[in-house]
Amino acid sequence: MMAKFYDTKYFKGDFTGGLVAGIVALPLALAFGVQSGLGAISGLYGAIAIGILAALFGGTKTQASGPTGPMTVVSAALVASAIDLTGSLESAMGIIILSFFVGGVLQIIFGLVNIAGYIKYFPYPVISGFMSGVGLIIIILQIFPFVGLDSAKSTIKVMSDLPRLFTEFNWQALVLGAMTVIIYYLFPKINKTVPSALVALIAVSIFSYFINWDVPIIGEIPSGLPSLQIDGLFSIDSEAYFMVLEYGLVLAVLGSIDSLLTSVIADNMTKTKHNSNRELIGQGIGNMVAALIGGIPGAGATKGTVVNINNGGKTRLSGALHGTFLLAVLLGLSSLAAYIPLAVLAGILIPIGFKIIDTRGLKHIKIMPKADSVVLIIVLLWTTFGSLIQAVGIGVTLAALLFMKRASDIGEKGMEVGTLAGFDGERPWVDEESFYEKYKDQVFIKHLNGPLFFGFTSYFQDQVKNIDEHIKVLVIRMDRVPHIDQSGVYALETIIFDLSNKNVKTVLTGLQEQPKRLIESIDIIPDLVPEEQVFSEVQDSFSWIAKELETQNHS
Repeated sequence: MMAKFYDTKYFKGDFTGGLVAGIVALPLALAFGVQSGLGAISGLYGAIAIGILAALFGGTKTQASGPTGPMTVVSAALVASAIDLTGSLESAMGIIILSFFVGGVLQIIFGLVNIAGYIKYFPYPVISGFMSGVGLIIIILQIFPFVGLDSAKSTIKVMSDLPRLFTEFNWQALVLGAMTVIIYYLFPKINKTVPSALVALIAVSIFSYFINWDVPIIGEIPSGLPSLQIDGLFSIDSEAYFMVLEYGLVLAVLGSIDSLLTSVIADNMTKTKHNSNRELIGQGIGNMVAALIGGIPGAGATKGTVVNINNGGKTRLSGALHGTFLLAVLLGLSSLAAYIPLAVLAGILIPIGFKIIDTRGLKHIKIMPKADSVVLIIVLLWTTFGSLIQAVGIGVTLAALLFMKRASDIGEKGMEVGTLAGFDGERPWVDEESFYEKYKDQVFIKHLNGPLFFGFTSYFQDQVKNIDEHIKVLVIRMDRVPHIDQSGVYALETIIFDLSNKNVKTVLTGLQEQPKRLIESIDIIPDLVPEEQVFSEVQDSFSWIAKELETQNHS
């Protein structure tokens, strides 16, 4: 009967994967809890509830969920805003918990009404700018804790307060923070099995404890099981309800994007297919329960998920065990966490902030279409120094307006603006018919019809992802693609890279001026697609493909 619900042959891998994922999550949960403004224990509570419940009820079998950088930054902004409104953290707890809870409820609604199908339409520059802004916020807000000082809760106030950094810093805290960063980056060169963040956390905290330096520490945190935090939920002033809805919506949208991006990574690693709607429902349940026990919200954690899979995790039990491990830590070792210096947590968070920054998108700002670069920069700056909520809304609005402008320009030039045409093997284009009949079992021809914009990239990737496993060459016809944006060129890069890992060669034909210039500028040509596989006419490619297939078939 047990085998019907769970195949015990997976237990060893699930146990190992869940245990290692839990070890990875521990220092991050504590650090994110402190950054949120609610304390280390809130990070641990959130990691336990979301880790267990999102795994059991979610739609990605190997997902490890918990507090993440983007969700923590929004949570910290909510905490600061609620305190400004009410005057104290104690008075603000009703607003904070209800906002977290509403975020979870909205995620469940998203899953029930298939909002997941629309999240994929967020343009790359908006996501890139937002994530990079989140990374910068994490770094900026940890500058003062890194040197043993209290920090302002907004980036602008931190920047204006920088002179104090050089007159009041605690050199002992600075040494501990620097030691943490050094271990974080250098330990993987010695051993990649044990998480460097955990090694840094334990080693530097023990060093600090025995040397007895005068540095700020986490301080006493509760032990034992958490209690329900529902006091004050129903005594919120009417003026606070807009804040609750506003932050609840942002947490729900951001948590959904964060989780589904991690689900896609899990799919690629395990060759499985997640259920997007069920994933959002599972994340929503986890975030609702986390809110009720005083935990911060979270999402699918990329690092924890990758570690889980790499260490043998196969089923949803692995994610649940990752949360259970954290529960065991809470019950048995929480008193020891009180002695962890805040500078050590800052030393862990700062490298994480740098990892969240989208260096690829920033590196290509000068060569991407100006409109995309402008959107990315505006969203990045607005996220970092303005309102997180407004940043996403402004980014999506700008991207939509620019999309309509491009479509209008192309229409005025007499060019066709259509959806991406999926390749149908029974209906090849006229100039492909004879070649198709001979090589249809080994060659896949993908027709692109119209500009390759952010609205079409997900469909494009899904079409190509489903090609037959016997295909050896993919031909992408771009005769009718007058324009490609940042989302489109990165989607193209991902597709070609994934196919090359499966030993499928890609041929590009009919490149127009703007797409060709952009593809070459980010080195898709010649790094992923050699010059010899780029042709001005599809007919010119057929002889090369025939020779390539003949070589492969005889090798």
